[in-house]
Amino acid sequence: MKDVSPSSLVPGLPEHLHLVGVGGAGLSGAARILFERGHTITGQDASVTPFTESLLKLGIAVQSGESPAKLSAGTQGLVRSAAVPLDDSQVAAALATGLPVLKYAELLGLLAPQGRGLGVAGTHGKTTTSWLLYHALRGAGKAAGRGAPRAGALIGGTDRELGTNAITPDDGGWFAVEACEYDRSFLHLAPAGAVITNVEADHLDYYGTLEAIEVAFARFADRVDPNGLLVVGPDVAERVTNGARVPIWRLGHELKVELCGEERGCFHFRLIGPGWATPEVELGIPGAFNVENAALALGLVIGLCSREWHLDPRDVAEHAARTIGEYKGAGRRFEPWGTIDGIEVIHDYAHHPTEVRVTVEAARRVSSGGPLHVLFQPHQHSRTARFLGDFVESLRGVERVVVADVYGARKHIDEVGAGSEELASRLRRAGVEALAGGDLNSSLEATLNRLPTDSTLLVLGAGDIDSIQDDLLEALSLRSTSQRRPVR
Repeated sequence: MKDVSPSSLVPGLPEHLHLVGVGGAGLSGAARILFERGHTITGQDASVTPFTESLLKLGIAVQSGESPAKLSAGTQGLVRSAAVPLDDSQVAAALATGLPVLKYAELLGLLAPQGRGLGVAGTHGKTTTSWLLYHALRGAGKAAGRGAPRAGALIGGTDRELGTNAITPDDGGWFAVEACEYDRSFLHLAPAGAVITNVEADHLDYYGTLEAIEVAFARFADRVDPNGLLVVGPDVAERVTNGARVPIWRLGHELKVELCGEERGCFHFRLIGPGWATPEVELGIPGAFNVENAALALGLVIGLCSREWHLDPRDVAEHAARTIGEYKGAGRRFEPWGTIDGIEVIHDYAHHPTEVRVTVEAARRVSSGGPLHVLFQPHQHSRTARFLGDFVESLRGVERVVVADVYGARKHIDEVGAGSEELASRLRRAGVEALAGGDLNSSLEATLNRLPTDSTLLVLGAGDIDSIQDDLLEALSLRSTSQRRPVR
């Protein structure tokens, strides 16, 4: 039995909520926070996922499989993930009976405490930067002393060390959230402070043009509290920031990075801001792009917390620099799956050409210098068709690429024929050894057939490609054992 008071319930939400699509990263984290706030939570998802399993362990009733026609008894409101349509049987039942139905983005706007929410937006780097922000907030809390309330987080990926994707903040604590631009979801937030990492062309099946994307980000920037702080990456267009009513720190202007060194792809740096500088930050995650992500997170925390708590920004900088270096990464973000027989396997959620390129570059830095092979599952036909040439450039220079079938959703008539076969063909024309591997099992087999010892294998994609982890590692272990068996 939960020991909570009615006053801990989230204002504006009924006590008993049913969550449809609860197996995803965002809604599962929301379920955890709502449960800890005293709400009665039930959920349903078409698939069994690690997130649904973790909710079951908490004592939350989650049903897997086909969506039932009836709602759980006592349901007073329903929340659906962005992947659940309005004609879903449970959603339709809720609407027919007059129950409130919210999208996840609307729920997130209610979960973020008034004046305490910190949003991380951008085309790339949201999950990692959000966790870096949370870890920097932990340091700021140490600078403030025992009275500082604990920060919270709701992020679209699990912190590998903490083993969770959601942390309930104390009353008055900062709350770091990942602010997704798809479906203009982030416009339901009104954050006290925010980061915009970068803005590029993506989700063009929804937005149509880069200009429309920039307009949406500008509206998000305008929603940041004028008394707060907005920290942006060096390449964020002025179109995005010009209309913002909040002070802005831009990396490369108000914030400057001094690189101090590198060790197997993990960089050391100092961040210099208005009237303060951090000591040397030693990142625990690889990739030059993560220097920018960490700098943006540090900038927001130092700027906001020193002012909020009347602290010397140099003290906040010292503590935040230490705790941000303790972050070891999120699930599906440059996640080491293991090294077997000299083959290092790394998985990354990369599904946009820029993400693929920087992940390949990071893998080159952390590897021992052996050949780099890639198993890539493109995500959505629309993205594959629009960025075909960019994907080729991102993968140019690796030793071999197996392209699995596209993880498809929102496939449009004008995109027929632009899939894994065409991408593999374009890669071959660019001089890269490549083939279309078919479904995941066949692609895994094709990858293993030509994977040499003392190499690195990158498993890339935002679809269900992570489901091959156990089969891949088992196959490598069996192969390694077979090769060591003495000849009779």
